[in-house]
Amino acid sequence: MSYKSEFIAFMAKAGVLTFGDFTTKSGRKTPYFINTGNYKTGAQIARLGEFYAACIEEHIASGDIPADITALFGPAYKGIPLAVSAASALYRTAGKDLFYCFNRKEVKDHGEGGSMVGYKPKDGDKILIIEDVITAGTAVRETLPVLLSAAKVEVPGLVISVDRMEKGQGELTAIEEIERDFGIRTFPIVTVKDILESLYNKEVDGHVYIDDAMRERMEAYMDTYCVKR
Repeated sequence: MSYKSEFIAFMAKAGVLTFGDFTTKSGRKTPYFINTGNYKTGAQIARLGEFYAACIEEHIASGDIPADITALFGPAYKGIPLAVSAASALYRTAGKDLFYCFNRKEVKDHGEGGSMVGYKPKDGDKILIIEDVITAGTAVRETLPVLLSAAKVEVPGLVISVDRMEKGQGELTAIEEIERDFGIRTFPIVTVKDILESLYNKEVDGHVYIDDAMRERMEAYMDTYCVKR
């Protein structure tokens, strides 16, 4: 089993990948939802970091992500534990000791002050953003200016759990819009197509998450909101 298939089963068993009736941050009614806030244990967050690390290493090996990354940035709030766990996993599994940092929702006006916690970015740094899921790209557009205002940094990539492959503000996917608007590529561990193919009529711990009825609902949603590629 590839790390992608393992990751999909891991999300389902953790209750992070769920199926039913949900509303996304962008207001879309969806039959599937990914909520990384449902990770609750030390074992889960440690394993999650390993999946992010595997994705990062894969794209460093292919040349898509530069090998001289300085730090991982986790947008508040859900991105914070993701960046920390990914940095820890990269050190354990690949011997890469990267900095990590995240932003505050409100700028601190006492003590050390500022909006950044952890590593303080410096001019010339190369920083990967670590996020959970992109639907319409709203969260990234809100947090990217915070990172870019901290220093003159390069952002060679955004690493996420799942690419929902959905249209953003126009006919492009949110990921394609982010690359167009900011020049930043996005690297998902898996896509919604991977999820459909991996779980359709297959048991995970004795449970079938995607049967014929759920597949039909997912495909109808994808026909409406997703870009086929």
